[in-house]
Amino acid sequence: MSENVLFNQGQIISSKYDFSKAYLSAELFKKKDSNGPEPSANQPEKITLSDGNEIPLIGFGTYTLTGGAGVNTMMQALSTGYRALDSAVNYENEGAVGEVIRRTSLSRENLFITSKLPGRHQRFDEAIATIQESLYRMHLDYFDLYLIHWPNPIEDHYVEAWQALIKAQKMGLIRSIGVSNFLPEHLERLEKETGVLPVVNQVELHPYWSQAKQRQFDKDHGIFTQAWSPLGRANTVLQDKTIQKIAEAHNKSIAQIILRWELQLGVGVIPKSSSSKRQFENLDLFNFELSEEEVSSILALDKPDGRTNNQDPATYQEF
Repeated sequence: MSENVLFNQGQIISSKYDFSKAYLSAELFKKKDSNGPEPSANQPEKITLSDGNEIPLIGFGTYTLTGGAGVNTMMQALSTGYRALDSAVNYENEGAVGEVIRRTSLSRENLFITSKLPGRHQRFDEAIATIQESLYRMHLDYFDLYLIHWPNPIEDHYVEAWQALIKAQKMGLIRSIGVSNFLPEHLERLEKETGVLPVVNQVELHPYWSQAKQRQFDKDHGIFTQAWSPLGRANTVLQDKTIQKIAEAHNKSIAQIILRWELQLGVGVIPKSSSSKRQFENLDLFNFELSEEEVSSILALDKPDGRTNNQDPATYQEF
């Protein structure tokens, strides 16, 4: 794979990002400031996707953030340093995201906006119209990233939906196209029937569901894995004794340890929080490093039934 470049506020900090490696290079995580990053300059590093476009390693999740309260929370996140907002048609907040984009003083080029196609609109013509409607709601000319939200294999329209995303990209409506919750079998079929693989696969991933096989498949195929629910939706993982011990050793929160662990696995994260303190902490991940032993001890927490809501993409349907 050709060499990729990592950026921090426009400055090259590492010359390589290799999807074939198990962990991100430690060069990416060099200590910046003993007191943590400054809020006004706390922008996460980016990686270069296989299509040549850049994506922040840390994004901000917007699920349940709607109306004026949602706008305020997202504006606060941008002020804290987030530059990527992750939305979806089914979050019913694309209008709120659009209002944030309208209000912020940040230029469009400094924002990374993601949305997702719902299962009810996976037929080709409906998918194109849905993408356009999403752009109208957000008052945007293009999405930085657009995903198929779930494969919905029983309905079996996800290949048709993928063809629509390929078309929308050619139309200039989307810069990077990807999927969410796709298993290897779904990804293989996309490549077989269209010749085009997603550049991003956004999946449930946290210490109790670490997705080793999926991560390996994505990496082998040049697909960047993003973690939704990177903190397990505040389930018992946030009280886990193993992670708590590691957090105490680094003088960090359990959430920071989990997010740092995911970054060192080569996974992007999109945490959500309404707390300004937690928003800041969730970005403050680059002035410490977990040892290989610590990474392995968290991997050992994986459970065969670790999914938060038992949403198996092989059978789960979301419309």
